[in-house]
Amino acid sequence: MKCLSVSQPFADLIILGKKTIELRKWNTNYRGELLIHAPLKIRKEDCKRLRIGKKFVTGAIVGKVEIYDVKKYESRNQVRLDQRFHFASRDFHDRTFGFLLKNPKAFRVPIPYKGQLGLFEAELPKTKINNKEIVSDIIDEEYRYQWIGHH
Repeated sequence: MKCLSVSQPFADLIILGKKTIELRKWNTNYRGELLIHAPLKIRKEDCKRLRIGKKFVTGAIVGKVEIYDVKKYESRNQVRLDQRFHFASRDFHDRTFGFLLKNPKAFRVPIPYKGQLGLFEAELPKTKINNKEIVSDIIDEEYRYQWIGHH
């Protein structure tokens, strides 16, 4: 599955559904589900600027989101007008592409993984559980967790 490394606190903002545009200097034709990887680096200045003072998960895939389109910015002013969607500081107003994101989902258990530059293919380990009853129990537990979380 395709994956994108996004430094904290922005990875968390994406999977929480607060950040709906990811700015990049490069474009992509990719559309669809995308894993979000939080690298080891935390942008401490952005944490202060955004008043986020929590402990972040790093070095792991923390959730997934869907890229449904890419917006091309023609000027710094256009980037500035979308600031409430991408949360970038003025240092990042030279980005010319905004990946438009929807349907975020945080993973309850982050998957340790080493990130890469650009969009990359993440090879996730397959489960070795062969007992169908156990798999059914896991699926039922996930359903109950999601149901309780929405009520």
